[in-house]
Amino acid sequence: MDARITWNGEVSFVATSGSGHSVTMDGPPDLGGQNLGPRPMEMLLMGMGGCTSFDVMTILKKSRQNVTACEAVLKAERADAVPAVFTKIHVHFVVTGVDLKEAQVKRAVELSAEKYCSASIMLQKGGVEITHSYEMRAA
Repeated sequence: MDARITWNGEVSFVATSGSGHSVTMDGPPDLGGQNLGPRPMEMLLMGMGGCTSFDVMTILKKSRQNVTACEAVLKAERADAVPAVFTKIHVHFVVTGVDLKEAQVKRAVELSAEKYCSASIMLQKGGVEITHSYEMRAA
């Protein structure tokens, strides 16, 4: 896996993945940014959310759950000092579907958190406290 980050002027950068996809990252206006894209730490948080969502949906599909929607809402806290690392992240899944089995949804969230989500596990090993919750909604 690889990526390339190209300076775009001021505090704006274009990140290009090895698979050829690009995203603009930018800093806040008070640091010279123009708010043209997410901040790098937001990208990290979104990446973790995407990683765990991918796992949860894959597990739910394999367990034949009829999921019609899935959303992961992430809330993060950062240290007050530099470096302003993440200290806590909470991931709340909202899984919508037809005749969902709670045991399957719970297991999917747990397996992602404990075994499959590389991003979450890497951040936990770095000292970030990561918690998870879920709710189910009928479609």
